[in-house]
Order: sequence, then structure tokens, then C-alpha cells
Amino acid sequence: MSKETVQAYWDKFLESLPANSPYHTKTYSEGGYGDSPELMDELIQLVLIGRKTATCGSLWEWEAEDKPLPKVGNVWVELDGSGNPVCITETVEVTIRKYNEVDADFARAEGEGDLSLDYWREAHKNYFSRVLRKIGKDFSEDMPLVCERFRIVYK
Repeated sequence: MSKETVQAYWDKFLESLPANSPYHTKTYSEGGYGDSPELMDELIQLVLIGRKTATCGSLWEWEAEDKPLPKVGNVWVELDGSGNPVCITETVEVTIRKYNEVDADFARAEGEGDLSLDYWREAHKNYFSRVLRKIGKDFSEDMPLVCERFRIVYK
């Protein structure tokens, strides 16, 4: 994957729109879901079929990477596990809440497993226990999460 490939995908998206579309004035970020190529492929497929319409990450990771938090209206070129662009999403909601405050509705919107809150808790506890090590943090039930809902605008 190269920046040119992502840029070409973005350009193709813009070419599909009317000249007065507000997307012509937006910039995009590159994104992906998960921490391995296999997980990225699995999760992007859930996005593409419309089952996954939300995601979350640890606020601590965002801060450690010194990245600005997502905002409503942000546009993302979403990548698969090989780094290829597969769709474009737009953020429609961002909330900060603790892991133990995530509800069944948000867990279902994440689209994983059996869509239950129990599945979400177990899978995300495992995920955060794994990824937080790289920034010297440990999983915590009251850790802050950046919870984001999105919609596909192009695929």
C-alpha cells in the first residue's frame, strides 16, 4: 500500500460527487480497525456489510500518540489488513466514556461476535490488555474510551 493508492481512492470518491459537494473541501485521515492484519480484515468486513457502525479506542492511546481526537464530520479512508483502501467513513458521533459505562446499544453497534455486551466486554478487555502494554498502561474497568459512531459514505 502506498500513499498514492489512498490518494487515488480519495480522488475516485471525489470524482463520483457533484462539484458542489462539501466533501471537496474536506481532508481525510487513514484508518483501520484492530492491531493485526487478520483482525483488521475481519473488522473491515463487518463495516462493509453494515454490521459494524461504531468503534472505540483507549483515550490513553490517543494521548500517547499525540493524535487529535475524532470529531463529528471527520472523514476516514478505511484500510484492510494489507493496507488497501476499501471504503470511506464519516464520524457521526464521538463520546468519551469509561469501559464499564459502555452499554448494550454501543456494544451491538460495534458489530462483533454475538453482538452482546458480555461478548464486547470480554473481547475488548483482551484487546486493551494487549495493546496498552506498548504505552506502559494496564487495562482498567474505569479506563476512558473514545467511542465513535460512523457511517459509510463510499465503497
